[in-house]
Amino acid sequence: MKKFTLLFGTALLTSVSAISQNEIDALRYSQIAFGGTARFSSMAGSMGALGGDISSLSFNPGGIAVFRKTEFSITPAIFSERTSSTYNSTNSVDSKLNFNIGNLGFVTAFILSEGNKSGWESLNFGVGYSRNNNFQNRTSIQGNNKSNSLLDTYVADANGHTSSSFDLFSTDLAWQTYLINPNTDSIHYSHVIKNYGELQKKSVETSGSMGETDISFGGNYRSKVFVGLTLGIANVRYHESSEYGESDETDTINNFNSFTLSQNLNTSGSGANFKFGMIVKAAEWLRIGAAIHTPTVIDLSDSYNSSMESHLDSGRIYSAKSPEGSFNYSVTTPFRALGSVGFVIDKLALINIEYEFVDYSLAQLNSNPEVFSDVNKTIRSKYTAANNIRVGGEIRFDPLAFRFGYALYGSPFKNGVNADASRTSITAGIGFREANYFVDFADVYTRYTNYEYLYNPAGLELNPVKKEFNSSNFMLTFGFRF
Repeated sequence: MKKFTLLFGTALLTSVSAISQNEIDALRYSQIAFGGTARFSSMAGSMGALGGDISSLSFNPGGIAVFRKTEFSITPAIFSERTSSTYNSTNSVDSKLNFNIGNLGFVTAFILSEGNKSGWESLNFGVGYSRNNNFQNRTSIQGNNKSNSLLDTYVADANGHTSSSFDLFSTDLAWQTYLINPNTDSIHYSHVIKNYGELQKKSVETSGSMGETDISFGGNYRSKVFVGLTLGIANVRYHESSEYGESDETDTINNFNSFTLSQNLNTSGSGANFKFGMIVKAAEWLRIGAAIHTPTVIDLSDSYNSSMESHLDSGRIYSAKSPEGSFNYSVTTPFRALGSVGFVIDKLALINIEYEFVDYSLAQLNSNPEVFSDVNKTIRSKYTAANNIRVGGEIRFDPLAFRFGYALYGSPFKNGVNADASRTSITAGIGFREANYFVDFADVYTRYTNYEYLYNPAGLELNPVKKEFNSSNFMLTFGFRF
């Protein structure tokens, strides 16, 4: 077995096949969706000028001041996602199901005496939790490649270096398992796949979520102006387990049978932000809402490892494992600005139109010592501002209400294969409401497409993988008023 040399340091940021912190992490924790109660979700998260829902705490805190009673609600949910992947004309499909609590909240209103001359009619307080990002996914990819191999990226990384400096989480594993070998000068290398055509497979399973606990205060001024402030405490749990392999299915590659690379990543962390919002009742039928979300600074901790196993035609099997890696860093997500217009038709119907601006190029990673200058440059060059539109409506036939919505989230990518990676959600729901309790149901159907490479395509004729995501989120909210 080749000598195993431990490499100290944190410069694990250049190899795509290695486990590292990069621009993908910044986008993962910046690109959130609407979550909350079934009523809020069935209207595509578009209630910024209406308020009166516990989900207002995390979008437009001014909506908390609309409450006139104490309210408690809980929202269990079932999330289902199906992923279809196409690579080199071969299609693979996988799916995953997850049960979770999408929202839990409590709001109370302190009604002020009618004789007070300040104009403030109530002061409101609320605490709520909303899941605003679901990382549950399972993806399978496979296809034959007649042009190159993952091992080409290891050779490129190894050339010009001695084995003692190899990346312990990628290139060194290929070295230890005899997949790359030195040429006569000992600082240039070649790999065991002499002619291509190998079958490439990858399976990835992710789990976890990103949620936020919101603590909100608000006030109702003369039933005309509703203001609110929220302290948001974000929490992150993310796990990714992947297995990548190449195999000689047709037995046409000398001295090579197969190899498998396994990688595991666990991320956890927490952070905070502030939100300020306002709703103005311009007329009995017209509401105008606006909100600002400060950037969220999230302190994260990664732990990760890799292993590799090779099977050569000689009958020999080699295996190697990386050390247990860990790294602490932070991600700062972009600020958000929201504007809404709501229309109320007596007690029969309402509709809300909402616009959200978020510039993903403002996200950044930080650490001590600082190692992310190149990654942050990539974020600024790769990502751009997105314009998000949400429309939701409700028609009432007391005690029933029927709801609908549509959301369009603009692509965060400036250019490249993912320039049009927008997301759309179609929502619908029904609710039953009495004076002291209510039950709401919602279904949120979301779809989007993106492209990704199995490994670094630099200098290689490598086709991207087309991944089509379709998900449904079924929610049921139980609420009580008193």
